[in-house]
Amino acid sequence: MSDTAVTPELKAGQTKNLALATLAFAISFWAWNMIAPLGVRYTEQLGLTSGEKSLLVAIPVLVGSLGRILAGALTDKFGGRLMFTVLLLATAPFVLLVAFAGNQDSYGLLLLFGFFLGIGGTTFAVGIPFVNAWFTADRRGFATGVFGAGMGGTALSSFFTPRFVNWFGYGVTHLIIAIALVVVAFIVWSLMQDSPAWSPNPDPFVPKLAAALKLPITWQMSFLYAVAFGGFVAFSTYLPTYLKDVYEFDLTQAGTRTAGFAIAAVICRPIGGVLSDKVGPRVVAAVAFAGAAVMAVVVALQPAPEVPAGLTFVVMAAFLGLGTGGVFAWVAAAAPKERVGSVSGIVGAAGGLGGFFPPLVMGATYNEEDHSYTIGLALLCVTAIGALLFTLFGIKKKAPVARDVRP
Repeated sequence: MSDTAVTPELKAGQTKNLALATLAFAISFWAWNMIAPLGVRYTEQLGLTSGEKSLLVAIPVLVGSLGRILAGALTDKFGGRLMFTVLLLATAPFVLLVAFAGNQDSYGLLLLFGFFLGIGGTTFAVGIPFVNAWFTADRRGFATGVFGAGMGGTALSSFFTPRFVNWFGYGVTHLIIAIALVVVAFIVWSLMQDSPAWSPNPDPFVPKLAAALKLPITWQMSFLYAVAFGGFVAFSTYLPTYLKDVYEFDLTQAGTRTAGFAIAAVICRPIGGVLSDKVGPRVVAAVAFAGAAVMAVVVALQPAPEVPAGLTFVVMAAFLGLGTGGVFAWVAAAAPKERVGSVSGIVGAAGGLGGFFPPLVMGATYNEEDHSYTIGLALLCVTAIGALLFTLFGIKKKAPVARDVRP
């Protein structure tokens, strides 16, 4: 099908299915991020060290990252409707088990169930090929950008989870999210449809994965997404801790400000996708990485609260949001259509892993005497500069943006 030959059936289902995919992504990301907003609570409750706190916050990211490889490949085979439903239902029990672990004051159980809570983070690799199949190549930047705004589930979690705990109690808060996951799974199964332009890829998992790994675009975008999305995830999960350590905000205050950070990134992600459709994802990604490098330096200077510090983090979030939108617009345009799920899974896993290690680094390099994270932020600056140079000079212009890829 050509880019301009949009069938009535395809056009009629685009808005509904994009909205459903974004909803599923948002609620699963809320669940995925249930531990981080309560990190301060767990630290005080269990007497955690900085390293233990960082590991607890980062552990759900691990499964949410690596699991995307499998989730993306299975989406190529079974479609987004089934995969969204299964993953939402699979996440719900672990939300409740995390609450059980917290009530038992067990750090080991929190790590164990937090590990499996990462299942919620795998839905990203389901949504990218799902929405990709609903839109023609000239609108895929827009579609993947809007879907990617579902990462605002982390903002919802940062803002509402601490408040829910204050309003309803710790256990009831987790029960509410578990029920929401089940309800959205039912809605998805009842109303969502796979695109008529999509067809199952029956190739076995290992050959399918190997084929995706052979594509240069897979490795190129994996590195860029590890920096862009990894930076977003790292800030979203660790920012409550950072704000408490540096600015002495309490749990609710830190959660509110972290939500603002996430919202800024969420708003800018679809903007990054739309701009990629117009000026190309290379330009968008380059601007994003350059901006992130500069803002890492500004954050390290510890601007005063409220307005200077708040504006600093919002601008940082905006650049990271543009970067995530730009990179996945690049993936959607350049990956072969039968490999979009597999490539998305690998690139998404790289992005998640990019968010797994920075909290550990931040915890390891924290200067408790000076309340400073300067070393960790300097490493972020260097990494962003490396991504900028690779974007401009490391990817051949002919590798790129294939606007004639058919859905």
